[in-house]
Amino acid sequence: MKKLLFLAIATFTYLQLHAQKTYAFFGSYNWDKETEGIYVYELDTVKGNLSKVTSYKGISNPSYLTLSSDGKYLFACTESKTPNGGSVSSFEFNSEKKALTFISKQKSGGENPVYLMAHQNGKWLVNGNYTQGSVSVYPISEGGKIQPYVQNIQYSEGSVNPDRQERSHIHSTVFSPNYDYLFLPDLGADKIRIYQFESENNQPLQEAEMPFTKTSPGSGPRHFTFHPNGKFAYSIEEMGGAVSVYSYENGKLNNVQRINTHSEKYKDDFESSDVHISPDGKFLYASNRGNENNIAIFSIQNDGTLKIVDHQSVKGKHPRTFSLDPSGKFLITANTVSSNVTVFKRNAETGLLKKVGKKIKIKNVTNVQMKRY
Repeated sequence: MKKLLFLAIATFTYLQLHAQKTYAFFGSYNWDKETEGIYVYELDTVKGNLSKVTSYKGISNPSYLTLSSDGKYLFACTESKTPNGGSVSSFEFNSEKKALTFISKQKSGGENPVYLMAHQNGKWLVNGNYTQGSVSVYPISEGGKIQPYVQNIQYSEGSVNPDRQERSHIHSTVFSPNYDYLFLPDLGADKIRIYQFESENNQPLQEAEMPFTKTSPGSGPRHFTFHPNGKFAYSIEEMGGAVSVYSYENGKLNNVQRINTHSEKYKDDFESSDVHISPDGKFLYASNRGNENNIAIFSIQNDGTLKIVDHQSVKGKHPRTFSLDPSGKFLITANTVSSNVTVFKRNAETGLLKKVGKKIKIKNVTNVQMKRY
């Protein structure tokens, strides 16, 4: 009996020590290398509380983050909004030691890098530069080191709004579900640019059969995501305050719907920002900044189209980005102007959000990414 009890206790202890943990990574505008810029928290996947485990100083304005597919490496847009600056940096995250270690840094190939994404094979990193409207492609060598970019493509054309669209502004760099195409929402040109991504080539970006998809004039496409089934894609339009829905096949987008993210009481000055889909594929979430400061919740129909469910406050100002944890149980917003993070528990049946967890303050927080280890 005692032996069985001992084995039970030993097994429980082992499971506790080796249980999966979910970490949230936060980027910010720290404006000063002597202050913290990147923060790592552990998410309590029962109560929704966040507990700080580490942070990193020594870099400026790590405004957007992404993780390698295995979670071992963290990549950041650094020196964002820095005059004549702009870089991308890599770090190693040791989940056992809960430590973040700097590895490398390279020029971003344009001013104000705002988005980056790593290829699932771990060999490539792609970065979008907003101010000068360009995309850069970097090889990643062993140990998470970023090599100098092998492609840097600049765009110049603008669109109908002279104040915001005087030239191209690439706002995100998103791989297709199979990682064989790359999509670049261009806020300045009202286009979603499309490339084939041939990962075995020294210069993987190749012209696609359909090189771009036009969006509504003055809409300003910003972020972009795919449905888990790979058949539909969704673009949030910052200036138009809408989400455009596309059917997707082999690098080609076909528009099937455009629906407002803002509620009826808001008629202009939209600042829609980020878009994500629940892992079960049933709901789409879109953030609105400016006067609204909310998350628009949509149910996704069988044909990929959207129906509005509700708008819910983020309990802060300027939700620049947000993220869902891998289980789809929690949604976390990064509220830049109010310098706070809000954790919501998601109702899987209704899609609605309920604020949970303790209040977390992170100065000028800009981005959140989550990963289970």
